Amino acid sequence: MEFKQVGINELRKGDSILVDDQFICKITEISLSAPGKHGHAKARIEAVGLLDDKKRVFIMSAEDRAKIPLIEKRTGQVISVTGDKAQIMDMETYDVFETTVPEELKEKLTDGVQVTYSDLMGQKVIKGIK
Repeated sequence: MEFKQVGINELRKGDSILVDDQFICKITEISLSAPGKHGHAKARIEAVGLLDDKKRVFIMSAEDRAKIPLIEKRTGQVISVTGDKAQIMDMETYDVFETTVPEELKEKLTDGVQVTYSDLMGQKVIKGIK
């Protein structure tokens, strides 16, 4: 997965960020404090993990830089659905992989349907039906 470096003061609500070099999270809240008499401005960031839905809160200097993952959205076709697992074929590379079906798409996902998915640090996640 590719990353880019961005200053903390450039981040906005809804952006993705790499936390502790292992968790891809979506920023839900960010607030910047004013610089103190002898210090730098601080940023308080609340983020939710895209893979585990775990809330993470951390504080960084506003002058620090953060890793931003470049998330590629791809298209695939459902080959089969078994329980909460689905086999998906990528529409460009024709690679076949198995992934977990999100709870909100279980009733809508059937064989032959095209879906959009993202590859998040080696784990493919279905984002929606195309």
